[in-house]
Amino acid sequence: MYSFMGGGLFCACVGNILLVVSTATDYWMQYRLSGSFAHQGLWRYCVAGKCSMQTESVAYWNATRAFMILSTLSCFAGIIAGILSFAHFSNFQRFNRSFAAGIMFFISTLFVLLAMAIYTGVTVNFLGKRFGDWRFSWSYILGWVALLMTFFAGKM
Repeated sequence: MYSFMGGGLFCACVGNILLVVSTATDYWMQYRLSGSFAHQGLWRYCVAGKCSMQTESVAYWNATRAFMILSTLSCFAGIIAGILSFAHFSNFQRFNRSFAAGIMFFISTLFVLLAMAIYTGVTVNFLGKRFGDWRFSWSYILGWVALLMTFFAGKM
């Protein structure tokens, strides 16, 4: 049983690192704009090597940001609960900490799924038609990998 808990904690730690990196970096989408390459993330966009903050308050960016942050926080809370499940305190004997950690990992999975679904839907339907030559980039892919890692952490 402890090996599954350890494997789940390992998946959760990797998933949490991937969530932080995915949320913080600005390579969610790459495209060509006026003959030069550009890329954007959740917080800023870069065109021809010059980066600027995204100042406009667009609903799908705000929703994606919020769900990614909530996912990261719930995954971190699950990691803390998972670490505490290894400790055997006399208090909290009726409270199953490993079950609580698994629930937090599944909640994290739900939040990252919502964030990725919102971003994917708007990008494909709106931005994909606006920019002819575009593609999803590595920050976006790390978000999907983090979804898998948090799911398997909750399963273990």
